[in-house]
Amino acid sequence: MSERRTDGRTAAVVVVGASAGGVEALKQLVRGLPAGYGSAVLIVLHVPPAGTSVLPQILERAGRLPSAHARDGEPLEPGRIYVAPPDFHLTVEADTIRVVDGPKENGVRPAIDALFRTAAHAYGERVAGVILSGSLADGSAGLAAVKEAGGLTVVQNPAEASYAAMPSSAIDLVGPDHVLPVAAIAALLAGVATPGGAEPVAHAVPAFDSGPTPDEERAS
Repeated sequence: MSERRTDGRTAAVVVVGASAGGVEALKQLVRGLPAGYGSAVLIVLHVPPAGTSVLPQILERAGRLPSAHARDGEPLEPGRIYVAPPDFHLTVEADTIRVVDGPKENGVRPAIDALFRTAAHAYGERVAGVILSGSLADGSAGLAAVKEAGGLTVVQNPAEASYAAMPSSAIDLVGPDHVLPVAAIAALLAGVATPGGAEPVAHAVPAFDSGPTPDEERAS
């Protein structure tokens, strides 16, 4: 499959979507990002709505960057990994993280499309979208939004992915800039990070009617 040049683009925000088989791919991806990485990294992995997710701890052990479940209202900071908590969408509104209980998309919450769509609106060409291993097609429409906004679009090579359906769908719908094995994706992302981050280009409209955040649920 052909690869396109990055044309000198940089990414203030990197958004990553994964599903089945995605944990190993995510571990390999973050392992390749350097300490002090210049972009914020936001991750949606499809997980069961009940129970406790330990993905942030897994990723922090695997790589060099601090990782935690995203909290509603916190500012985006470069060099940090933000993971969608179970049963809540992770979205971006200007330079702020929103964690919301919106309706399911593609039958899932958190949904990859919601994160990619809002990041594309907020950061335009300064966003990089990455689709990794998974089943079904969540993330394809979101990656298309990233491409339309001028951002960098990257998909894991389906031949390498544990589950090829999600990468294959993204390739068919979007025609991404790069189709690469995960190790090469990490190297690419290391090269497009924005030193010191960057200002968002627009204020995104809310992705859904606002529902309760995790903090609000605990307070109720």
